[in-house]
Parts: sequence; C-alpha cells; structure tokens
Amino acid sequence: MPNPILVTPIEEEKLLRILWDDDQLGDYPFAYLRGWCPCAVCQGHGGERRFIEVDNPQLVSIGMVGNYALNPRWSDGHETGIYTFEYLRDLSDRRESQSENRAKG
Repeated sequence: MPNPILVTPIEEEKLLRILWDDDQLGDYPFAYLRGWCPCAVCQGHGGERRFIEVDNPQLVSIGMVGNYALNPRWSDGHETGIYTFEYLRDLSDRRESQSENRAKG
C-alpha cells in the first residue's frame, strides 16, 4: 500500500492534494473528502458507505494517525473521521473513474 509523502491543503482551490510514494498525485476537494467521511457519526455502524452533503466545508487542520491514516479537522467542528491511506486511495480512484465516465458521456 502506498504512503503519502506530501499532504498539502490548497485553500484557494478548496482541496487537499496528496503525493503518494508511487508518484500518484491525488486531489481531494474538501466537499468530496468531508462528504465521504468514514466515521460512525456520519456512516453509522455498518452497511454501505454513503455521501453526506455538507455546505461549504473548510479544512482547519490535518494530522497523521500513526503510520496508516490522516485525520482532518473541519470548520464545523467535525474531527472524528480517520481516513486510512487505503481508503484515501480508493476515494481517489473512485473520483477518477467518475470523471472518466462523465467525460465519455
């Protein structure tokens, strides 16, 4: 599993950019990242994950959780989401796939 080597919030574009150690670059818009929060408050305790719409999410800070995850803190006070590196890569791949499907029409 790749690990992030650079994690950069880009406020002007409202996204989090992650450079992975396999040279993949992932852009995670704040609304996308916040909407797919994996915590139990947002997702419940089991079942399929769902997107939670949040108006104008602003990233306040982001920290490491051990050597396996990132923990963003949002301006609405939400900070219980622990995004494993594997989950972040999955979100990036899913977003790219959705973009490709929209481009194909």
